[in-house]
Amino acid sequence: MLMASPAVMPAYAQSNAGPASVADLAEGLLDAVVNISTSQNVDSGRTQPRMRAPDGSPFQDFFDEFFQDRGGEGPRNRKVSSLGSGFVIDAEEGIIVTNNHVIEGADDIEINFADGSKLKADLVGADSKTDLAVLKVTPFRPLTEVPLGTSETMRIGDWVMAIGNPFGLGGTVTVGIISARGRDINSGPYDNFIQTDAAINRGNSGGPLFNMNGEVIGINTAIISPSGGSIGIGFAVPTELALNVINQLREFGETRRGWLGVRIQPVTDDIAESLGMDEAKGALVAGVIRGGPVDDGSIEAGDVIIRFDGKEVDEMRDLPRVVAESPVGKAVDVVVIRKGEEQTVKVTLGRLEDGEKLADAGEVGDDGATDLPETLATVEVLGMTLAELTDEGRQEFAIADSVSGVVITAVDPDSAAAEKRIEPGDVIVEIAQEAVATPQDVEDRIAALKQDGRRNALLMLAGRTGELRFVTVRMD
Repeated sequence: MLMASPAVMPAYAQSNAGPASVADLAEGLLDAVVNISTSQNVDSGRTQPRMRAPDGSPFQDFFDEFFQDRGGEGPRNRKVSSLGSGFVIDAEEGIIVTNNHVIEGADDIEINFADGSKLKADLVGADSKTDLAVLKVTPFRPLTEVPLGTSETMRIGDWVMAIGNPFGLGGTVTVGIISARGRDINSGPYDNFIQTDAAINRGNSGGPLFNMNGEVIGINTAIISPSGGSIGIGFAVPTELALNVINQLREFGETRRGWLGVRIQPVTDDIAESLGMDEAKGALVAGVIRGGPVDDGSIEAGDVIIRFDGKEVDEMRDLPRVVAESPVGKAVDVVVIRKGEEQTVKVTLGRLEDGEKLADAGEVGDDGATDLPETLATVEVLGMTLAELTDEGRQEFAIADSVSGVVITAVDPDSAAAEKRIEPGDVIVEIAQEAVATPQDVEDRIAALKQDGRRNALLMLAGRTGELRFVTVRMD
């Protein structure tokens, strides 16, 4: 298995202080960095896939990836060629790492080495969630490999070097610093990018980002660029995040990630206050996947996960990453805050790739408010009109039989509830982690919270299909 190399200073390495010249460092690394040429047969009515940020990303307009749309007329079946970058991590086995989007959909993959030689490559495995791919060639001569290091010891301001194939110009070396760490650009569930100002352009995708010891600390993946060229904002996948994926792709040809089986949401300041927490941290469990690893009651909706297998969960996005990096079937300790008390539970992880099928949500019904039978008593609380959840209410709002609680039949558009996007058809399941079954229960819980001096009410809401979420509503 591939392991991160220790901090050994190669003969060609320079000082960490930012060398006046990086010529010796670059000379020892250039032969291990390759250009990747792909070709794909497409119909004349199709265009080449274009990588872009997911819908809703704040970087949608500027997110530059390797592939770009190419229109124009041509024969019915035409060959589209593209270029990217990669690097050798195992010279004996001929293993090369690159980005998934560099080779995605390719019919042929060719590796171009610094000495001008070329080899056909086979795809070992790819992972779209981290945008990584592993290729294999059969070398006819000894290859040059580079060691994998770690970015965890790197600091903002440390010098880094990028080598790649920008705009088809092979063996291009650029130098910059680490501008930031832990960047989330909404490109995937495990975003934790290194940001650098080392010049990265189209064609650098899949190339290595080196520290001044000649170790790969990141895989260059994306840039922000309104012009199409580098403006000094590039992103690289940290090696410590990529290492486990690379090992799994080499061993299994696919990923095998750990899975906890919960739906989560951020812990806001309001939610932390409602739960009696000193600070907003952790991941709030909004629901448990039926049939998942914690469907036995070990973890419940409303729990706040603050530590997983000894690793702190400071933000919601920390949890999916540390869980995914854990082996399938491993028994781990999970520390949760439940009703104001810290508890430790033991959980055996499932496999994410199997669990994703269980997590698919069903269809939802109409969002509009509906007139319920006049005989059904309603009350108004915090700008919401509430009613008991009867068979008629389920039918009117298309609420699943598995959902229980108090149905919201109308929401004042000027209320705090409307600000939190609470809608008619939502069902209040709990208030301040206490179950409610009638509108009177809701009124009583709200009154008790006000008497205790609380400013916000924490509501557990169920959607029409039973998917849970937590919101806080002001009570002033």
